[in-house]
Amino acid sequence: MKLGRLNHVGVATASIDKSVAHYRETMGAEVVREPFDLPAQGVRVCFVDTPNSQIELIEPLGEDSPIVKFLEKNPLGGQHHLCFEVPDIEEARGWFEGLGKRILGPTRIGAHGTPIFFLHPKDMEGVLTEIMESPKQAH
Repeated sequence: MKLGRLNHVGVATASIDKSVAHYRETMGAEVVREPFDLPAQGVRVCFVDTPNSQIELIEPLGEDSPIVKFLEKNPLGGQHHLCFEVPDIEEARGWFEGLGKRILGPTRIGAHGTPIFFLHPKDMEGVLTEIMESPKQAH
């Protein structure tokens, strides 16, 4: 296993619209992708492009959303997770399992349309870590 490209930083927010305004007006973001719902994960997602990565804005899609509790503890929102790419998701999953790292749930399809899984923050230096298979198309 080799550490791959940082694909995105996940940022939880109570309002994608307010966060998009912040990234445009305060940070000078020029490319903001169209928001979309990921009902299987209980979130609405919007990507803000940076020159070398993306910010993934994640807003709860109802009271059952896994980020509701995060926002209760952090009402202003904030960094939720880091996402790193790997060439082969099953190889990476086996690697982390072999190290005894706790994987949160099954491998599933993420916001980029590629397989993902999450690693427990207590096993990853306190950081919720998403591992995603690199998209087959160029970045």
